[in-house]
Amino acid sequence: MRTALCYRPPVTPEIRPVRQDEAVAYVEALSTAFLDRPDVERVAREIWPLWEGTRTWAAVVDGRICGTFRSWPSELTVPGGARLPAAGVSAVTVLPTHRRRGILRAMIATEHREIHEQGQVFGMLYAAEYPIYGRFGYGPSCREATWTLDTERTRFRASQTGTVELVTPGGDVRATLQAVFEAWRVRQAGEVRRREYSWDFELGLREEFWGPRWKGFVAIHRDEAGSVDGYARYHPEEKWEQRQPRNTLVVDELHALTDAANAALWRYLAEVDWISTVRASRRSPSDRLPWLLTNGRAAAVSDVGDGMWLRIFDVPRALEARRYERTGRIVLEVVDQELNAGRIRVELDAGPDGATCRPVDTSPDLTVHVAALGAAYLGGTRLRDAVLADGADEHRNRALLDAEALLRTPDEPWCSTFF
Repeated sequence: MRTALCYRPPVTPEIRPVRQDEAVAYVEALSTAFLDRPDVERVAREIWPLWEGTRTWAAVVDGRICGTFRSWPSELTVPGGARLPAAGVSAVTVLPTHRRRGILRAMIATEHREIHEQGQVFGMLYAAEYPIYGRFGYGPSCREATWTLDTERTRFRASQTGTVELVTPGGDVRATLQAVFEAWRVRQAGEVRRREYSWDFELGLREEFWGPRWKGFVAIHRDEAGSVDGYARYHPEEKWEQRQPRNTLVVDELHALTDAANAALWRYLAEVDWISTVRASRRSPSDRLPWLLTNGRAAAVSDVGDGMWLRIFDVPRALEARRYERTGRIVLEVVDQELNAGRIRVELDAGPDGATCRPVDTSPDLTVHVAALGAAYLGGTRLRDAVLADGADEHRNRALLDAEALLRTPDEPWCSTFF
């Protein structure tokens, strides 16, 4: 028998930017909610210069920080290659003693007002718990997965082109990897602009706040002309059986600008001595790794699930900026309780050469919730699936399928950047 939850009366928290003298209390609240016990004074001392200037909100009740929420300006690549301003959201917590009392809703309302005022088109986040964010207008827009390669059961089909070399992490290597990532992310729908300081953590150039410093290896790929067009970061997990090495090579990140560079880096990782398994998490479920192999079954996909969630704040701008594989026209009514009227109607006239989208007051063809539109916007989620949570109203025959056909893309969106 389940025990009923104790009634906790709603509170009216003060939502405000955290002050520097409250950094320790802020990190204490954040780490407590995440069930972590770091050196909070060290974390607060080192993290404050990085967080200063971002929207770092504290929910204060009776003089105590009981909720945390922060965001920073970023950029999202949408289908077709346009890049639109967005807010990356993370560090969202409420102390266990203050749950279900309206604190999260108050923090989100404050942040969403700021997003509107700053003219950011999207809010983006990774959901620690699936049920939380749909009611605030976020929808799961990108998937992610883990790929595991049994290196002893396959070979690679094509011969390698270009060269792969190991490099030592440092300032020059940092700049090289950033350049490759920037060239890659501006053409990958779903990818985001990374924070500058994150590269120092990714390459182990500075101590991590929440865990051990990264210790691994970096390999870069050069094309026939000598230009760097791909890289991989990885580290090993040691395992021996019957006096034989059965180590796993964990891919922390792999990005390439060409198919040849992608294949060469995967081949390099699979052929490292003492390695029997290569495992890569936070990859796209649509990764073409199996097609590079003589035995596609040697590459197994697992842990497929939601990755980045998306919320649209400026519907006309978002729909007009992306590109569409098909030509079509539809009047959408988007239900969004944060708008004064609770909904907005827009006419989308779209095609491969561009799109226009403007607010209208004519009768809609289709009514959907903003969370469903966010889930389907990048093209990887079927709109008919996204509307199951909150429903949809078709005001003309096949309007839902027509809208879905417009939004779908041939390539699945993917965000490789966790935040």
